[in-house]
Parts: sequence; structure tokens; C-alpha cells
Amino acid sequence: MSQDAATNYAGVWDTRIGFGRKSALLLIDFMKGYTTGGAPLYARGVVSAVAHAQEILAAAREAKIPLIHTNIRYAVDFLDGGIWIKKAPVMKAMIEGHPHAEFCDEVTPLPGELVISKQYPSAFFGTTLATTLHTQGVDTVVLVGCSTSGCIRATAVDAVQHGFRVMVVREAVGDRHAAPHEANLFDIDSKYGDVISKGEFIRHLAR
Repeated sequence: MSQDAATNYAGVWDTRIGFGRKSALLLIDFMKGYTTGGAPLYARGVVSAVAHAQEILAAAREAKIPLIHTNIRYAVDFLDGGIWIKKAPVMKAMIEGHPHAEFCDEVTPLPGELVISKQYPSAFFGTTLATTLHTQGVDTVVLVGCSTSGCIRATAVDAVQHGFRVMVVREAVGDRHAAPHEANLFDIDSKYGDVISKGEFIRHLAR
């Protein structure tokens, strides 16, 4: 008799790690291409994620925890996109000046907030993110953003490999389809970090 995934994983891939001593909020690629109806990158799940992330960002600012925004930026010839841009040519919208490459209004970085630009799915690959976080004594990264099956998953995997505890806020990540969204949340929660609720993170900030 076949088992459901949760039963099959129980007791093997279901350990919880919890928060460490110091958390940082990472807002991954909240750009208008994902929330603009009719855009090739449009993802309905990201639209709802932005609304939740707005509240989370406000709470993080009030708590004065480290927070870092990421975006995707390519040179006009796309040479810095390598094979990834060939596999995912839809990402060619992510150049300076393209309206789809702008931050979503609800979660636009304030002056002085750090923005790290990347060319690949993981926010750690080819960037200063790990060093920046380690220097501030951060041991826990809280991920919100998009997309769940792409940049969120890749960042979660790299984060744990860099020695960070990983928390993903379920309501504040999104994808273009529910199936890969849910599958990747299940996989992240099983193997790489904890998938938590918005309320759980806001309560953590209050403590």
C-alpha cells in the first residue's frame, strides 16, 4: 500500500531546527515582472506573497534586524548570465531600466538598506551575501520572495551549506503554479530548513 509523502518522510526527514541567536530577513527578487499581469514571468502566487511580505518587512524594520534585498541584473549583452540565461531566456527582462526589473512598490528598499544583485537563482552564488551575514553575526536567515521552486529553493540549499539555519515564511513566498510551490516547500521543510508561518516569525521578532 502506497504512503503519502508526509508519512513516508516521518521520523527520517522531518527534524526541526528553530531559530538561532540572530536572524536576518532576506527578500528575494520581489520584482514587478512577477506581479504584472500579462508579463511572461507573472506568477499569481507572488502577488499574494508581496502583500504578506509587506507586513513582515515592516515588522523587521521595527525590530531593527538585518535585512537584505536581492534583485537580478544582467549586463546588456547577457554574458554574465552564462548557461542559465540560455536555459531561461525569460530572465532577459532583468536589465537596468526595464519596468519588469523594478522592485515591487510594497517592498521597495529604503535608502540605506542593502541590495545585492545576482545573476543566478541562489542569492549566495557569486555574491558577498554569506560574508556580509557572517560578519554581522547572523546565524539564521528568514526567506521571503520568489519563486519558491527557483530562487527560494536555491537560496535555501546554499544557505544551509554556508552554515545558516533556514526559515521560509510560507505566506510570503510564491510561484506561478501551486504544484511546484507546494512540492518545494515540502522539500525545503524536510531537508534544508523550517517552513514557518508569518505569525510565527512576527512572534519571534516580538520576543
